[in-house]
Formats: sequence, structure tokens, C-alpha cells
Amino acid sequence: MRIAVLGAGSWGTTVACLLAGRHDCTLWARDQQLAAAIDEGHVNERYLPGYPLPPALHGTADLEKATHDVDLLVVGVPTSGFRAILADTKPYLRPWIPVVSLSKGLERESLLRMTQLIGEVLPGHPAAALTGPNLAKEIMSGQAAASVVATEDLAVARALQNVLQRGIFRVYTNHDVIGCELGGALKNVVAIATGVAQGLGVGDNTRAAVVTRGLAELTRLGVAMGGEPATFAGLAGMGDLIATCMSPLSRNRALGEQLGAGRTLEEILAGTRTVAEGVGTAFTAHELAERHGIQMPVCQEVYRVLIGEIPASDAYRGLRKLLPPGHEREPG
Repeated sequence: MRIAVLGAGSWGTTVACLLAGRHDCTLWARDQQLAAAIDEGHVNERYLPGYPLPPALHGTADLEKATHDVDLLVVGVPTSGFRAILADTKPYLRPWIPVVSLSKGLERESLLRMTQLIGEVLPGHPAAALTGPNLAKEIMSGQAAASVVATEDLAVARALQNVLQRGIFRVYTNHDVIGCELGGALKNVVAIATGVAQGLGVGDNTRAAVVTRGLAELTRLGVAMGGEPATFAGLAGMGDLIATCMSPLSRNRALGEQLGAGRTLEEILAGTRTVAEGVGTAFTAHELAERHGIQMPVCQEVYRVLIGEIPASDAYRGLRKLLPPGHEREPG
């Protein structure tokens, strides 16, 4: 197959590496120098320093060259640029080829999921999402990992599973696109909360409470929006949540940790090239919770920190709202 992966960040590059060799894979980078380093030097020192890339992987900054006549399009750009890159790519795509989203978030203005954007901008193309507990550097190191490819047509899902799966990177299928995408997006907000806890040094018991109550929150909202409860107990929900909340490789957890240590959001964002999708998702989660009448105290505290209403040090003083005695029971 001829495959294009758009977005040469850590995860886009990792997926392209998994595909290269078995398939003719081109990784598109917006920056010409980065594309040349991938194509000629077989490295991505900007996002994956120290990890050699397969010689079979092509790199380019030419969008037409990358996407013309491909059999599969994989999109791993940040959610803020997702709609625009789809529109830019549209003139070069053959009809009906599948489009897979790697991006875990929601469009800020419309509150749409990425597969919904694919449906809007590229109608007629089967839309799917690849999600799960997938830390790029661990996979590049050869460690085992599992992911989920979600699309409503399970025949398409199985075909994508065969393309995406490689070695000890295992891919499962799921028809619950809503649940899978919302689990992948909303867990980033909870990861910021656990990072704040780490920065404040509040203890593992507290962090465990935040993770589990955070899972209950994203499940409530996800089900209200049409997701299936079982999805949030699987790889796309609990699995991704655990990895993102607990790993020091997690960008969202790291951002929260810096907030907990007293740095401002502006200082943190100014000093990093990578995108922590949980920041934008905290705003969309706030709007969606209000729209659906869902109580989300963990996500609400993160939102209040990010808008500057309270300092991170005050967020955990609101734990009585997170764990109200005598008024809430497990599960849910």
C-alpha cells in the first residue's frame, strides 16, 4: 500500500515508522528542514531525539507529493490545525480512501471530534480513529503496546487493523467511534490534574482518587454524548487514562506538574514545541459538560486553573467537591 502520514511529531513519526517497510510510507512535515532530516538522515531530532528512523521511510514537506495517489491517509497534526490540513489535502486525494486520525482532542470552535471533521471536509472517505495507551518513545524502543482502531464499519476496521498492526504493536477494533475519541480526548484533562498533584506533592492516594474519579467523569460525559460505557473501561478509556496520568513521558501530565510547581501556563507553553492537547480540551469539556448537564469537578478544577481563576495550589483544596462524603457511590 501507498500511505501518507501527515504530521511529524513524536506520535505521527512513530506510526510512520511502524508502517514503513511493509508499506510505501511517506511522512509529511510542515518544516522543510525536518522533512529533509527524516528523508536523508533518517532522524527526527526535534521530536524523537536518539531514535533512528527506518531507511525505507520517506520524508517530504510537499503535501501534494505526499498525498497524491495514496491508498490510506493518516493524520497526526494537532487538533487546532486538523481541519485546515484536511482542506489542503482534499484536491490531491483519490475518492473513497480511508482517513485515520491520530489526534486526541476536539475542535475548539465547533466541539467536533476529528472523525466528524473528516466527514465534513472529506465526505465519502471512511473515517477512523487510532487511539489507546500509546507513548511514542516506548514504542520506538520496541516495547509492547496495544491500540484501538475505531470506525463504524467493522469491515473497514479489520482492514485497517491488518495494515496498522506490526510485531508487538497490537491493534484491536471497535465500532464505538464516539466513545473511543472522547476517551482519548478527555483523559488529557485528567492527566493535567494528576500532573498538578505530582507538582504539589499531594501523595499517591490523592492521585489515585483523581484518576478514578476522572474516569467516572469522562465516562458520564461520553455516555451522554452517545458513547458506550464498556469503551471507557477498555484501552481507549481506562488504558489510555492510566498511561497518560502516570507516565513521565506524558505531555499533559508534565504540563500539570509544572503548573503545580508554580509556573504559569504562558511560561510553560512558551518553552515547549510539543502540544498538550488537554489545554484546549479542558475548555471544550467545560462547554460540553454544561451543555449536557454533567458534573465534572476534576475537569472543572483544571479549567479554573487554566483560565487563571485559581492557582494550581488551590485546585486540590476543592477535593471535598470531588469526593463529597455520603453523596456519591461507586461505580459511576
